[in-house]
Amino acid sequence: MQNTLSLYHLVRQPKVKKDKNPLLLLLHGYGSNEEDLFSFAEQLPDEYLIVSARAPYSLPPYGNAWYAINFDAGMNKFSDEVQAVASRDLIAKFIDELIEAYPVDKEKITLIGFSQGAILSYAVALTYPKKTQRVAALSGYLNTDIAGKEYSKDELAKLKLFISHGTADQVIPVDWARKAPEFFRNLGIETEYHEYPVGHGVAPQNFYDLLSWMEKTA
Repeated sequence: MQNTLSLYHLVRQPKVKKDKNPLLLLLHGYGSNEEDLFSFAEQLPDEYLIVSARAPYSLPPYGNAWYAINFDAGMNKFSDEVQAVASRDLIAKFIDELIEAYPVDKEKITLIGFSQGAILSYAVALTYPKKTQRVAALSGYLNTDIAGKEYSKDELAKLKLFISHGTADQVIPVDWARKAPEFFRNLGIETEYHEYPVGHGVAPQNFYDLLSWMEKTA
């Protein structure tokens, strides 16, 4: 199955089988791979089909990226937004493929993204609001340049967000992350935001808060 869909992926089948199971789609960060977030899979709720996707752009020796990050002479970072938009659309297509390939409840699809995966999760939710119902954005930020420009409050009304960030994050400043909750709340979207005294990673308390949010919003 992994090789026939648009993105290579790992699967944890639901431990509680239903006719249609809710889907958790895990999107890793820059330079990582599908094994990273999948390490959490056994601790996630039993009723979910869990899919961890590998980003399309290879970064030797063993990592992958959803889009390139380039540096200029002053070591300023620039995102390749053409690649980012292509990955955004590829993830949306992949969601459709998963619905066809697995017994997925298309009304219960959650994206959990870390760093670059979180940035893409925001973009997918805003551009294709009918495809996702919940987004957990861990250590990312909202880049509206790679999201659809027309935000319909009606279409986004069902969306629920969990956003978390480390206050000592040296990769993505916490100030960048803080803009997202305000943006989504202004659209009337239910948003839960947490900060933790850590760097660019997922603290244990962060994971427990994420599980709690998933239970509350299921």
